Parts: sequence; structure tokens; C-alpha cells
Amino acid sequence: MHLAYPAVLAALLFCTGLYGVLARRNAILVLMSVELMLNAVNLNLVAFDAWLSRAAEDTLHSGQALALFTIAIAAAEIGIGLAIVLAVYRNRGTSDVDRLRDTAEGHDPDDPDRDATGRPLPAPAAGEKAEATA
Repeated sequence: MHLAYPAVLAALLFCTGLYGVLARRNAILVLMSVELMLNAVNLNLVAFDAWLSRAAEDTLHSGQALALFTIAIAAAEIGIGLAIVLAVYRNRGTSDVDRLRDTAEGHDPDDPDRDATGRPLPAPAAGEKAEATA
């Protein structure tokens, strides 16, 4: 088999994963897209290892060993990422990435003391407060 076939398939997988990371709003779908990207890398590692070992009569298979490490790292990433997403879902009630961005900026979009950008509104002058209460 030619090296071009797995390389093209890996490129398609990686582009699909990249689109998923950039276009999705659900955090779990973003994690699944990252997994697609890592699987594309694994496919390239194994394909180039088979191609290079056939050309150089090498029996080390370092590409396959690196693919195993990548699989282990991906499993750990999914475990920790899913735990974080579940904890955020329990606290916020959503796993929407746009709403999580508000959490990272440190403001609540429904806070009446802040404007649309999250900056605190200026405090009213002493005379204005007295007139408002009178």
C-alpha cells in the first residue's frame, strides 16, 4: 500500500477534528474532536513507521511505540476533560463553551452592577443616591 492513502486519510481526520474544535459549542463534542485529531496523528505515526522500517530494514518500530504513548495520553485527557465538564455542568447547568467563557472572564452576565463587557458600572455620586431614594 502506498504511503499516500493513510496520509490523506489522516489529513481528512485531522481537518474534521479541527473543524469540530472550532465550530462546536458543546464541550463534550470539542473533546471528541480533539480525539479525532489525535487519532490522525496516530495513523501518521504508524504509517510512517511501517514505511520507514520497510525501507531501512529497521525492527525498532518507534512510531508504533509513540502511538501507544499518544493513546495513553489521549485516554488521560478524556478522563480529566470529562470530569471537568461534568463538574462545570453540575455547577452551571450547561456545557456550552460560550457560557463557560463568561466563567473564565470572572463575571456573571446577569449581574446588574456590571455592563455587557463585565466591567463594573460607575458608582453614583452621593447626591444622586439621595435623590433616588427620596
